[in-house]
Amino acid sequence: MKLVIQIVLWIVIIFLGWKLYSSVNGPVKFNEIKEARYAKVIKNLKDIQAAQLAHKEITGKFTGSFDSLVRFIDTAQFAVIQRRDTSYADVAKNKAFGIDEGYYIESTLIDTLGFTPVKDSLYAGTDRYKNMMNVPIEGVDAKVELRAGKISKSDATYSVFEARVAKNDILNDLDKDLLKQENQVQSVDGVNGAYIKVGSMDDVNTAGNWPKIYDSVKDK
Repeated sequence: MKLVIQIVLWIVIIFLGWKLYSSVNGPVKFNEIKEARYAKVIKNLKDIQAAQLAHKEITGKFTGSFDSLVRFIDTAQFAVIQRRDTSYADVAKNKAFGIDEGYYIESTLIDTLGFTPVKDSLYAGTDRYKNMMNVPIEGVDAKVELRAGKISKSDATYSVFEARVAKNDILNDLDKDLLKQENQVQSVDGVNGAYIKVGSMDDVNTAGNWPKIYDSVKDK
């Protein structure tokens, strides 16, 4: 009977030790995996951000279609320009004051020197932009959600876009309680809300919602 009690006590001790270890190590491991996965997703979102800004610069608006965005990168070119400051006599003003010269108009001339492909400028000649819509996590079959449109602010109309990935898709195979907590994060050191995203459909904003710490996390 004494031996049975000792065995039961050892089982209880081992179980409690395992629970204690899990309660401490579980969140640590969760955060390690989370940061590594977030870094990979953010890398794709930055590629989307760069592509959208180029699209806006050249076409005047953002796009809500990855097919359209990829076609744009394949074919679009940036103009290589040179700005020159110059000045010339303000004939009307000089004439009004009865002088030949004295008043000048300052101006800036823009010369187009040539063109360079967008994909070379943004992606160093690689074709990684063709996969930027995929969530780059092994075992996760999900796409980045992309939207674009227009909003009105202060009597002006602005083109906006938003690209986002649900944390549930990125961390779906991890502890559900910790994932629930992660979806409710509101902190300057974390990714707030249930999505990692860049841009906004509600405001004139093309930035990402991640803190700078994720810009320095290496892929794992």
